Amino acid sequence: MEAEGLGWLLVPLHQLVSWVAAGAMVFGGVVPYIPQYRDIRRTQNADGFSTHVCLVLLVANILRILFWFGRHFESPLLWQSIVMILTMLLMLKLCTEVRVANELNIKRRSFADFDPHHFWHWSSFADYVQCVLAFTGVAGYITYLSIDSALFVETLGFLAVLTEAMLGVPQLYRNYRHRSTEGMSLKMVLMWTSGDTFKTAYFLLNGAPLQFSVCGLLQVMVDLAILGQAYAFAHHPQKPAPHAVHPASAKAL
Repeated sequence: MEAEGLGWLLVPLHQLVSWVAAGAMVFGGVVPYIPQYRDIRRTQNADGFSTHVCLVLLVANILRILFWFGRHFESPLLWQSIVMILTMLLMLKLCTEVRVANELNIKRRSFADFDPHHFWHWSSFADYVQCVLAFTGVAGYITYLSIDSALFVETLGFLAVLTEAMLGVPQLYRNYRHRSTEGMSLKMVLMWTSGDTFKTAYFLLNGAPLQFSVCGLLQVMVDLAILGQAYAFAHHPQKPAPHAVHPASAKAL
């Protein structure tokens, strides 16, 4: 009798928890970029953020949406991809405007140049949009032709989540190359880590395709590596090179 009395409370409570979890999946991935976006707007300097992070997420989420057409997964994951694509376009727009405003070299570079040396380093936000639309069109056409192949669909899903798992690699490489995490929002990386941990747990508990769970774990490992860089470079800063001490040498560099 007591169990029946609690039933009216447990059912809506379970539904509420499901809605909250779904909402966290849809919008949680956007939250880490809010402090980075605000830092870039405030400082008018985008050097600390690698725009290749945007490239990775755009490719990953476009592929994930195409994967949905071959194998339907939970709607929150689909909406998460749509929201993330819009967020990355906003980040790219801000970073491009700030970089172009601070650039001394006024030579315009565009997507239509098809210059591999300046790929993803163009002078207008419209060029990035053209690139994204071109990739979506080509990938969408190939998917349309191969949608009946189970092997293609599963490979597409694996590529989608594997690409997303590589999200932090551009930032990891940038930090390693500069031997510094200056300009990178530590809040962003902490939110990456907590969000990816939650997301991976969500995949495991809700029986998402295996590709999602495996690559989610890989993504958490990359996040932890970036946090390790932040700690290492803060406690063991790179010593200046001997020639950098001499004013004349510094000027020459």
